[in-house]
Amino acid sequence: MKRLLLCRHAKSSWKDPSLADRDRPLNRRGKRDAPLMGERLAARGIVPDAMVTSPARRARKTAKHLARKLGYPLAGIRIIDAIYGATPAVLLDCIHRFDPAWQQVIMVGHNNEFTLLANMLGRMTIGNVPTAGIVCLDFSVSSWQDVDAGGGSPVFFDYPKKLMTRQE
Repeated sequence: MKRLLLCRHAKSSWKDPSLADRDRPLNRRGKRDAPLMGERLAARGIVPDAMVTSPARRARKTAKHLARKLGYPLAGIRIIDAIYGATPAVLLDCIHRFDPAWQQVIMVGHNNEFTLLANMLGRMTIGNVPTAGIVCLDFSVSSWQDVDAGGGSPVFFDYPKKLMTRQE
């Protein structure tokens, strides 16, 4: 079995319009939500074999916040350039290239692509994966190359505002 956790980066800042899109940092809410979601993953017992992320600053920072909460080594986070601005087909190609030894992978990236990918892989009808949202899918395959459209079984879909609603 393979488990894929698709995490949209946390909320980013638009404060400095001179920054290139790749260079936008997390804003205050993003800096709060990313560690919160890491805690939620830890509470679920998630122990990733690998973490991969888009090269965009906001995605890298989100991955680091998650890694800290999960006890995953920061130096082990792999940056995959192809995740940034990718179509679902390109993202699926990235997944097919994952190390076969990895059983559980957290992939940090962007919307609309992650919503489309989650819906495609898990036969889901998610309207939008919100910032810092995580979709977890299980695949009854032994190789990442066998991950395909409709082959994923949804395990959970979690996001920060869902947590706030539960706490109120």
